[in-house]
Amino acid sequence: MNSATVRNLLVRGMLAGLGAGVLALIVAYFLGEPYVDSAIGFEESHAAGHEHEVELVSRSLQSTAGLATGVLIYGVAFGGMAALAYCFALGRVGRFGPRATALLLSGAALLAVYVVPFLKYPANPPSVGDADTIGKRTTLYFLMMVLSVLLAVAAVIAGKRLAPKLGNWHATVVAVLGFVLVIGLAYEFLPVVNEVPEDFPATLLWRFRLSALAMQVTLWAGFGLVFGELAERLLHPKPAGVSAGSAAAARR
Repeated sequence: MNSATVRNLLVRGMLAGLGAGVLALIVAYFLGEPYVDSAIGFEESHAAGHEHEVELVSRSLQSTAGLATGVLIYGVAFGGMAALAYCFALGRVGRFGPRATALLLSGAALLAVYVVPFLKYPANPPSVGDADTIGKRTTLYFLMMVLSVLLAVAAVIAGKRLAPKLGNWHATVVAVLGFVLVIGLAYEFLPVVNEVPEDFPATLLWRFRLSALAMQVTLWAGFGLVFGELAERLLHPKPAGVSAGSAAAARR
């Protein structure tokens, strides 16, 4: 793959990330923001009589322009990084076409980058978590994410090396089991974080976490579909003669 193709895929990846970000923004605004407001209301009701901190940014701005800026910038950034990973993975993870490779990469990234860390350290709404431990919690989350990504890459490499000896099916099973085993050990030995107030509504916490998961699924699925289509058109363009012939046949 030459540098021009990589550059074109990078641009398409960023555009696909922007499009996926728009879809995720819709999910976040209509599905997630109501639960954020409810959590803030819970926090304010328990802070009655205490001095409130001055808001540097209003809640209305946070839930509109702030949310849109954060999600769209994130979408463009992760789209560019995913496109570079796609350039490396295409043709190396199996005999998959551009569309299938994009969907496979998106699914694997969703699992390794978000779902695996989420199961150990799930997202929490406002009013959940001690402000004094935010640094520790952030470090643990990113440690879990980096470990998950590295183990996913190691599992793919191990599966490919075992395939000539065990066959594709058995090599895949062994690689997946190895990934699950090591992740399970990480779940067991990494510190547990449980700072949910005793009287915090369990339903609100559950629905907030589901909305966070839905946003990420929308983001990665949207990217896989859009980028897969853009990559297919770039890497396997239809001959001009075929397109002209199809158009002529349609006019008859």
